[in-house]
Amino acid sequence: MPSSFKSNNLFGSGPHEFALGKQGSVVVSNLSFGGTDPSSTPIGPRELDVVVMGRLVATSEGGLWTLRDAVTAELLNPPSAGTLSDGRGRSWTNMSFISYEETTPTRTGRVWSVAYTATFRRFATLP
Repeated sequence: MPSSFKSNNLFGSGPHEFALGKQGSVVVSNLSFGGTDPSSTPIGPRELDVVVMGRLVATSEGGLWTLRDAVTAELLNPPSAGTLSDGRGRSWTNMSFISYEETTPTRTGRVWSVAYTATFRRFATLP
């Protein structure tokens, strides 16, 4: 089973891996609230980030642009939540695709490829 977001295989053209972002509590210095006490206050749980890092790979420049366009078409405003799956049995529900960055120049040769980092976030729900 390939990795997917909202059942779309966005990253399967090349190698990719998943990493979890920082987890735990959001902690704010009391100084930022205008106080003089240098201690801090936990204000709630962090929103979960899942980062996908890899390479989009195609046999032609046009094919690589098709892959790029498919990925960036999922960057909606406002973001729309869906299920993110790593293709190895782990899934995260209610994830929103919030950023995509190409981290190398396009490489050419037998194949066309570009490295990327894609970030998905599960936004906190307000009471």
